[in-house]
Amino acid sequence: MQRTRTYSWQDPLATAEAGRGLAGIDFLRAVASGELPPPPMGLTLGLGFETIEKGRVVFTAEPAEYHYNPIGVVHAGLAMTLVDSAIGCAVHSMLPAGSGYTSLETKVNFVRPITIETGPLRCDATVLHLGGRTATGEARLLDGAGKLYAHGTSTCLILRGPD
Repeated sequence: MQRTRTYSWQDPLATAEAGRGLAGIDFLRAVASGELPPPPMGLTLGLGFETIEKGRVVFTAEPAEYHYNPIGVVHAGLAMTLVDSAIGCAVHSMLPAGSGYTSLETKVNFVRPITIETGPLRCDATVLHLGGRTATGEARLLDGAGKLYAHGTSTCLILRGPD
């Protein structure tokens, strides 16, 4: 049986431009509250914010059939994206207005398969180091009972705006 999924998004460059004047944590909170539109990637995968604090972000996602790979489990790319995005946003939460980041490297360890039966997932990310040019962080992907599904680290390049 054929399935379909339809959704809409807004111009992500307009969101980025609107956020340039905001400190990172304020930008993330504006996206989470709906004041600014979410990124298309988050809508595509069904990601959401649960917590936004300075140096810590928790993302949520509900494994769905559209996340499946051809062998009958959720594609590892969902876990990888959650880890990379949550760490990046945790880093962004510590940056001043006009600054940003981009991922330099992400390493994820997949501990067990994710399926629809797994239920909602939380990806809890924290910043370990914020330097002048790079930042590092770690994240853990957990189910509702606290069972670990993946964990990882990421290094981000800090893109400082003009002072």
